[in-house]
Amino acid sequence: MTGRGLLAAAGVLFPDEQGRVMVVRASYRAKHPIEVPGGGWDASDPSPRHTAVREIQEELGITPVLRELACLDWSRNHRRPPIAAFLYWADPLTEEQRAAIRLEAEELDALVYLTPDQLLPALAPLLSRRIGSCALAPRSAAPLELADGMPAGHTALHLRPWPDPVYTGPAGIAALLPPGGDRPAPPPPMDRETYYASRPRIRGKARMLFRDERGRVLLVRLTPWNDESVWVLPGGSIEADLELPREAARRETREELGWEREPGRLLAIDWMPGRGDELPRTVLVFDGGTVTSELLSTIRLQEEEIAEWGLFTPEEAQRLLLPPGAQRLAACLDVLGLPPGAGPAELLNGVPQSGSPVVAGP
Repeated sequence: MTGRGLLAAAGVLFPDEQGRVMVVRASYRAKHPIEVPGGGWDASDPSPRHTAVREIQEELGITPVLRELACLDWSRNHRRPPIAAFLYWADPLTEEQRAAIRLEAEELDALVYLTPDQLLPALAPLLSRRIGSCALAPRSAAPLELADGMPAGHTALHLRPWPDPVYTGPAGIAALLPPGGDRPAPPPPMDRETYYASRPRIRGKARMLFRDERGRVLLVRLTPWNDESVWVLPGGSIEADLELPREAARRETREELGWEREPGRLLAIDWMPGRGDELPRTVLVFDGGTVTSELLSTIRLQEEEIAEWGLFTPEEAQRLLLPPGAQRLAACLDVLGLPPGAGPAELLNGVPQSGSPVVAGP
């Protein structure tokens, strides 16, 4: 699957009382073996939070207590499909949890806590930027918005892009790791192309929240499809192989409304489980800012997709939107009332996620 399909993955950041972060050594990776625990989203996982919990149960043999979403990093690489990478903060492990850790023998052979100075050179460059952003930014800024590991949106208020540290891999932390890292990596169970082709995909959508000078919300009604003609915020599918979410929001605004508008603050990250044969979606909503009556008069609708547009009070808009969209709009408006450095809302089907524990199935 190409074009709109992308992979999803979830990892967990375990801090300790000294400000260090846990990493593991993957026995099956010869090139970049140091990573944080976690793995790919599976179609049976209701959300990335469940992916993170399941992966920790499988890899470490314990159940983490997840807290806030640390970041969403949307990354592209010509050697693999694009990935929406979710990283979560977890509570520090208790003594009982540490004693109960049992590394998944087929995948991991070491575990260690590292300071940021030790951590960043030991990780592959993209992972170094991603985890470094989470470790260096205040947790009050979470979730961070990252693009290929680089700060975007409100994240840039807290972090400046920094050069990748000289990559040392496990050699730079050899004294902190148990022996065994020099063993030849076992052959992978399948080649890279087969592996990526076997992984389930999700879709991404980028939407914009525009309000007029009276605080009314701009909605568009889609042309009838499958006997439905629903109201939504302007926006649409992210062409994941070609563009990042902000680029998609800009393009969709141009195509649907005829406007050139730069996406502002990221207001919400909403995971929408799939229905029937529909793939799950990650919906990102950006602030489109205040629009004047003069700008509204220049709207040129994309007639094959948009039937009409209208301005509605937040209460009216929430009655017109489908329930997840109504809850998402309410969460976005709440975020607009927070300081500019605050992160977006993390939602599941429109419902805010509190960071409370999630228990994955057996």
